[in-house]
Amino acid sequence: MFDGIPDSSETEPMNIHTKPNIKTGISVCPHDCPSACALEVELLDEHTIGRVRGAKDNSYTLGVICEKVARYAERIHHPERLLYPLKRTGKKGSGEFTRITWDEALDEIGMRFNAIEKEYGPSAILPYFYAGTMGLVMRDGIERLRNVKNYSGMHDTFCIALSWSGFYAGAGKIAGVDPREMQKSDLIVVWGGNPVNTQVNVMTHIGIAKKTRGAKLACVDVYETGTMKQADIKVIVRPGTDGALACAVMHILFRDGHANWDYLRKYTDCPEDLEQHLKTRTPEWASVICGVPVATIEELAKAIGTTTRSYFRIGYGFSRSRNGAANMHAVASIPAITGAWLHEGGGALHSNSGIYKWNKTLIEGLDTARKLDRYIDQSRIGAALCGDSHDLAGGPPIKALFVQNTNPVSVAPDQNKVKQGFAREDLFTVVHEQFMTETAKYADIVLPATMFLEHDDVYQGGGHQHIMFGRKLVEPPGECRSNHEVLVEIAKRVGAKHRGFEMSPREIIDWTMQHSKRPGLDVLDAANWIDVQPDFETAHCLNGFGHADGKYHFRADWAAVGRWQSPSGELGPVAGMPVLPDHWDVTDRVTLETPFRLTTSPARAFLNSSFNETPSSLKREGRPMVFVHPDDLSRTGLSDGQKVVLGNARGQVTLHAKVFEGVQPGVLIAESIWPNTAYEDGCGINSLVGADQPAPAGGGVFHDISVWIRAA
Repeated sequence: MFDGIPDSSETEPMNIHTKPNIKTGISVCPHDCPSACALEVELLDEHTIGRVRGAKDNSYTLGVICEKVARYAERIHHPERLLYPLKRTGKKGSGEFTRITWDEALDEIGMRFNAIEKEYGPSAILPYFYAGTMGLVMRDGIERLRNVKNYSGMHDTFCIALSWSGFYAGAGKIAGVDPREMQKSDLIVVWGGNPVNTQVNVMTHIGIAKKTRGAKLACVDVYETGTMKQADIKVIVRPGTDGALACAVMHILFRDGHANWDYLRKYTDCPEDLEQHLKTRTPEWASVICGVPVATIEELAKAIGTTTRSYFRIGYGFSRSRNGAANMHAVASIPAITGAWLHEGGGALHSNSGIYKWNKTLIEGLDTARKLDRYIDQSRIGAALCGDSHDLAGGPPIKALFVQNTNPVSVAPDQNKVKQGFAREDLFTVVHEQFMTETAKYADIVLPATMFLEHDDVYQGGGHQHIMFGRKLVEPPGECRSNHEVLVEIAKRVGAKHRGFEMSPREIIDWTMQHSKRPGLDVLDAANWIDVQPDFETAHCLNGFGHADGKYHFRADWAAVGRWQSPSGELGPVAGMPVLPDHWDVTDRVTLETPFRLTTSPARAFLNSSFNETPSSLKREGRPMVFVHPDDLSRTGLSDGQKVVLGNARGQVTLHAKVFEGVQPGVLIAESIWPNTAYEDGCGINSLVGADQPAPAGGGVFHDISVWIRAA
């Protein structure tokens, strides 16, 4: 009986297995998630897939994947997939197009790009991308075109600019304890993440620890998430106050004798200074700021202080705030107080991205030896397109956009300004996409893109430790072409010469693997994935943390962090940042006009704006809703299920109220990202998000919003 593990077959390639009449191929989930799950995909014929499962013999995936990807057949075979190149015939944003040939589309792109470069210079052209696929070739190949042509650079601030800055300030690297060690933990602290919605494999390993060791789960978040429902210790904070809670926890650890002074003196920079600094950061002080009862703060700190094997699985959500980097630094400092890093099943992990050490010279064209003339902040694309002189950095206006792997008219902050910029008739926009997204509707040329099972690529897991090969398993529908194929054809037409444009994805992967001191593609292809987790001493920083002195830094050098994180070398306003862990009060202000705090937390059935076109995901989520505490409904005169409007100076959004007790009064939660068209006025939730550039190096502040709420 088929048990979910593919059967071997001497008559099939090593990467394809069979059960009666159905082949099973091995691949990797490409979506923007730290899990990067290893997959088993039923192949019904050369064009059609069936069920998708997690690969049981991958030691991180362990056969478990999220419900979204398990139903991938409905996405890859969706009747509304883009199949042919299109040219705009109506007004920008109207979605009115006519079909054209690939040669017509590519020739026009080349002609327009060349004309713009001649008149305004190459930096008037902006390649704009993100993590719609996490494959290194298909995601990052656009950088090769940018670097060869000296088109405008892009500072990718949607996701990691704030969180990585905070973690790096302390640890000096972006790496941590093997996530499989959660199975050996006695306390797992999930802080600022909801893996039930966003990284289900974390729950797999926590479940093993709970079952085999009786481990406890502590969860810190701004509302009662699916993850928190399974927690033994539940801590609901006000948005943007995690730093205060973290400081109070550390205060208690020092106060109650749970600080490991031998560890602190050997592995950290200034423990005595930190202890003195924290003497006034009492649980009573923190309770006023974060709204958490003193008894709950004491309970959390006691659990951490009395549990040797405490594992901090630190998420991204709480860092998406104007004080996010400082909050991350404070939270990441806690396990250094107790010396949890010394023990198997102890320490911390935010991301393992720093362990892979890729040589991306070929993928990104880094051998062109040219510093780009300017960089555009990804989160400020609206302001940049609208001609803000700060964002344009003294250069020409952006006259052409080439968009891959992202949907900025849905996901970028300050949506109304983004739409205004994309609506410019003098802006030539090319969008390479799988569906007619909000961004594609504003394009002049739309190109149909392959999905991950229709091309070859190589992946890494930020939440684990595997390099993985995602091979082409089925033929693409219609005239869909991969990112690499499109880049090669555009390069020909704009005179971009580089050996990477002359190679196949497999050749690029093989070169990249070997020049990154890894086995070649033949080994990876045969094995499906390669475990590159560093040894225990390295992962637990027992050979030293990443800073030059080998210490964990409680004293943060934010200017140095900003220079490390920002490609342009320009810094955010670091002068006011707390040097030692602290609460930094710089969030979007609650006022009489905007008395509520709003976060746009991830929904279970969507992944950013992916999957919000699939029927099962839409059915599960129902409709756009905002969770409101019953006390807030009462005092505003609103009722459960009522149509309401959220607003601030940036815009307004119409949705429905849902009574919800698992949140502090004064805090609203809108799980997203719904398509803009799901809202009756066409304004999506990111219309309310500011496009500030928080210290030390910018970043998306998607969970740091002040709003009013009223009846629609």
